[in-house]
Amino acid sequence: MTITRIGTDRIDRNLDLAGKLYQRSIFPGVADVAHGLRLPSPLVVDLDPTTLCDLACPECISSGVLHKGQFSKDRIVRLAHELAESSVKAVILIGGGEPLMHRAIGAIIEVLYEAGIQIGLVTNGTLMGHHMDRLTEMASWVRVSMDAGTLATYDKFRPSRRKSSVFPLIVHNMREFAGRKRGALGYSFLLMQRFDAEGRVTDTNYHEVYAAGALAKDIGCDYFELKAMLDDDHFTVGQSPGDIALVEGQLARLRELEDDTFHLLGSSNWETVRRGLDPVQPKDYSTCHIAELRTTVTPNGVFVCPYHRGNQAAKLGDLDDDTSFAELWARADTTVVNPGRDCRFHCARHQANVEIAALPGRPGPVRLVDDFDPFI
Repeated sequence: MTITRIGTDRIDRNLDLAGKLYQRSIFPGVADVAHGLRLPSPLVVDLDPTTLCDLACPECISSGVLHKGQFSKDRIVRLAHELAESSVKAVILIGGGEPLMHRAIGAIIEVLYEAGIQIGLVTNGTLMGHHMDRLTEMASWVRVSMDAGTLATYDKFRPSRRKSSVFPLIVHNMREFAGRKRGALGYSFLLMQRFDAEGRVTDTNYHEVYAAGALAKDIGCDYFELKAMLDDDHFTVGQSPGDIALVEGQLARLRELEDDTFHLLGSSNWETVRRGLDPVQPKDYSTCHIAELRTTVTPNGVFVCPYHRGNQAAKLGDLDDDTSFAELWARADTTVVNPGRDCRFHCARHQANVEIAALPGRPGPVRLVDDFDPFI
């Protein structure tokens, strides 16, 4: 989904996925892809070190791929070295499962950082304390999936496999990170509801947007990110006018907390819901150019993108002990997915794909900008 500043008319350049294509070190690869060429490696890798997770979230959109193994320590450290030797510019440690649960995660971070690869981390925050020194020094950004502003709501939607709530631990970890960080810290809030057989709401976190945003600022987060509720196929779920008004009213209050150190982010998915738009996003192109620039590596295969994680029809191959990343990539068919047919949900990189497709027909030189963010 495209992320924009809530309540402003501009898009921060770090959030402008189409604009990021014109960075000086990024554009040569983009231009090659626009003209149908393959790259020696993607520029960005979403890496799932493990499918294990220490939470038991009922609404987890990755439930179909959870607890189905992980890379061995030797293989994933070797993979980190393979990425370090490639032209990959950024790696996002994500999941799948909780990336910090892999016992080799420290070595992975160090190898990537020492190679000059920028590192992003999407985490539930429970294990940040075990890796605080590396994360504060080496991560370009860390985004913590919270989805609540109080312990009671957190435990409803993000129950722990431990005997007690992990909400206080995560808040503590985030505060420590905020006090020492070099990169950015984000507080992610996914709107969620549960319904009974008659369609009535039984549980919700919609009322807690303001509390969560206020907590994010108090912690020292750089941003609070609001995301819309999705179904298992990544389509937005329509909401009642009352629920939309409830969220919008809280966002209005949160805008009063924005300053130079804290801001709100919203997704195009929420805009779709807020405006009552069709959850289907038509795409008049059959090739996803971004699949050549960015890929998703998991213990159970390499896939064209996170939306298709675990989808065998979108699998590029397997990274076994006898296959290097370079070898897999060289024979991968990144056109295996047809966006017009297979990606009818709202895709975060739709506008970037449209931008790339239009490049060959544009006259004159392209105006490039200095590098600022490789996470295209």
